[in-house]
Amino acid sequence: MPASPATMPPRHALLLPLLAGLMLSSCVSIPDAGQRSASATQLAASHGWVAQPLHTGNFVLQAMLPPAPPAAERLTVYIEGDGLAWLNRDTPSSDPTPITPLALQLALQDDGPAAYLARPCQYLLAANPECGQRYWTQQRFAPELVTASNQALEQLKQRFQARQLVLVGYSGGAAVAALLAARRSDVAGLITVAGNLDHAAWTSQLALTPLRGSLNAADSWAQLLRVPQLHFVGADDSQTGMLAVAPFVQRFPPSQRPPVSIQAGFGHQCCWAASWPALLHKARQEWRAPAMQ
Repeated sequence: MPASPATMPPRHALLLPLLAGLMLSSCVSIPDAGQRSASATQLAASHGWVAQPLHTGNFVLQAMLPPAPPAAERLTVYIEGDGLAWLNRDTPSSDPTPITPLALQLALQDDGPAAYLARPCQYLLAANPECGQRYWTQQRFAPELVTASNQALEQLKQRFQARQLVLVGYSGGAAVAALLAARRSDVAGLITVAGNLDHAAWTSQLALTPLRGSLNAADSWAQLLRVPQLHFVGADDSQTGMLAVAPFVQRFPPSQRPPVSIQAGFGHQCCWAASWPALLHKARQEWRAPAMQ
């Protein structure tokens, strides 16, 4: 989800989420946070998954997972995007719970041990007195939020008795996944989908308000050299696209740059869920480390 600049030329309006243009429409109403949460829970339940709050030091994060997680050598955790962060270019949302939890849609199609992890403040805003709008606008990648997500990861790892993690991050969740992978020694792979991996370059190139108070995943490139990666980018993604991925990749030495897979006809939301089984197979095949095959 994009930042909210003080002034945004009309040509930048395409950077807003596709649904944002509908927020204030007289013809379309946006489900309230309770409805959005219930919809995600029902989607998970339709696959036999249950919602599970994870209590960390300062935040409660929503996870969704099988009710009796089997022991797993390697667990794949899907991290949600920024959700409903903005109603329009000038108005932050009062609750960042996503309208379409795309990372959950991806997780439910994974045929291996998998779990879904929402971002702090999503779904459980009432249980999070520390949450304020800054945490889904300018400070969406604040150190304390990354710490909370890291603590939630540890709980998921213990529940599955996993030894290794594979992190899959969608949109802003890609930045969180990369920041977590850089801080842990048990991440066996990093996959991002329509990711915002260098928000400093992204906001600079598009003259958007900088995300002050947010960590930048690109600054952790050295710690990510050891992590097998694959970054999926939609060729038609006007929100992040290569603007937010190319500067990240270019931080790496030329011989060690992580692979980028550009998907023709894909945007920021279309058509990741429909194509995910094939894309996930592609990622697993292309990882270079033998342990990832």
